[in-house]
Amino acid sequence: MVKRWLGVTSSTVLAGIITAAAFAAPAAAATYGQPQEWQLGLQLPASQVAHDIGSFYDLVTYIIMAITVFVLALMVYVVFRFNEKSNPTPSRTTHHALLEVAWTVVPIIILVAIAVPSFKLLNLQYAYPKADLTIKATGYQWYWSHEYPDSGGFTFDSVMLLDDERKELIDAGIPARRNLAVDNEVIVPVNKVVHVLVTAQDVIHAWAMPSFGTKTDAVPGRVTATWFKPTVEGVFYGQCSELCGKDHAFMPIAIRVVNEQTFNAWAEAMQASDTKKAREIIRAVAVEQAKAKQNVAAVQN
Repeated sequence: MVKRWLGVTSSTVLAGIITAAAFAAPAAAATYGQPQEWQLGLQLPASQVAHDIGSFYDLVTYIIMAITVFVLALMVYVVFRFNEKSNPTPSRTTHHALLEVAWTVVPIIILVAIAVPSFKLLNLQYAYPKADLTIKATGYQWYWSHEYPDSGGFTFDSVMLLDDERKELIDAGIPARRNLAVDNEVIVPVNKVVHVLVTAQDVIHAWAMPSFGTKTDAVPGRVTATWFKPTVEGVFYGQCSELCGKDHAFMPIAIRVVNEQTFNAWAEAMQASDTKKAREIIRAVAVEQAKAKQNVAAVQN
């Protein structure tokens, strides 16, 4: 049976927003942690890994654009310069040493320009720093179960909210994104290294959080791992990223990043099985963050 440690009503589910840590970039504060309408690029980064992934993405995009423009310009030039009318007597040249060196060396330079930051990024992603917190995520058809083995071993399930459950939150002034908000969010402290051990109980799932630049498969009978260090407070949404059955699209992940004091208070309540107190702590954070989001939106407007 799916366990809901914050109670049986959806009013205990709190979808969050960015708090004071995001005020350094107020124009973007409301866009962290979730997809946006008409979005073209990656989600705004909330960790160093995600930031470097975005930078690498931009670098490769610029290189691709430059190559595309160059090839297009070269094709247009050839069509107009060397057509039969403009060039009735074609050249019989079969070799050009400088040109052959150029089209060999230039691609090598481009590949090196891509490889160097790529290797640095891979090293950052897979050189795991010492963990401040460890979480175990287990995929089921179709929800996630999360355990805190080094914080007392408590466990809870995270199930996507239905529309009527979301409506209760929205009516209370708390945002709850459709197909992303869940009943029990994962709670982590800001600016702390979080290791996530990932597995599954039935089929292959994938635990992915775009704003943190992390994604790893959940394989039955195996334990894989990933890590992140969130730098912004608020709620961040991810989803299962492996086709795992008919409800694949309906097993989201929601992580709420809070300050260390709030996390410690919540963890102590969870260890003591005091779900009422845990619910009150998270509700207070959600209300505070909702007000902060409204203030940011007012500044933006």
